[in-house]
Amino acid sequence: MKLKKFPLVIAAASLTFVAACDPAGPNANQNTQQGALLGAGAGALLGAITNNDGTIRDRNQAALIGAALGAGVGAGIGNSLDRQAEELRRALRSDVGVSNNGNNLVVVLSQDLLFATNSTQVSGTSQNELRIVANSLNKYPNTTVNVIGHTDNVGDASFNQGLSERRASAVSSILIGGGVSPSRIRSIGAGENNPIASNLNESGRQMNRRVEIIITPN
Repeated sequence: MKLKKFPLVIAAASLTFVAACDPAGPNANQNTQQGALLGAGAGALLGAITNNDGTIRDRNQAALIGAALGAGVGAGIGNSLDRQAEELRRALRSDVGVSNNGNNLVVVLSQDLLFATNSTQVSGTSQNELRIVANSLNKYPNTTVNVIGHTDNVGDASFNQGLSERRASAVSSILIGGGVSPSRIRSIGAGENNPIASNLNESGRQMNRRVEIIITPN
């Protein structure tokens, strides 16, 4: 099979359909554009490969059709993440972090906000925030959710590992109680293994004590 012309076809198709998805131009709806670009490239390649027995013209046409379909799906995923992230930012407290990298959403709650010291009982304030997250997950059901507990490095590593697991499970239970299907949720304890700041000072340790809710489109 001759593939020399396929990269040009794929690139052209990708750029065409990304532009079509967003008339506002550069820097607007960045994650929607990124999703469209990735979807277009994948769709074009799939269309070309699945028509490898046809003529070059047929394969190029199949690549363009695949790019169109892939761009639509990819743009839809990116736009959904954009909308969900913005809705969560408006609804949640300012000390709850919401980030969107185009592939998934990450909601970060400080364990000092969620729990008392050495406790796995979710505070009343945090239960309200988690119900908001649960409502969002129910509104956007075509996702999987990893709930990951993290600690600082103070104390025994095995104790911190168990504590992170129990706290992740406690957060998952609140989400499930809010109507989220248990089959969508996985609880993970990372212990002290994935710090995002220095453990040499209190401000860094506070940042490391956290629970992350990672929302990934299916």
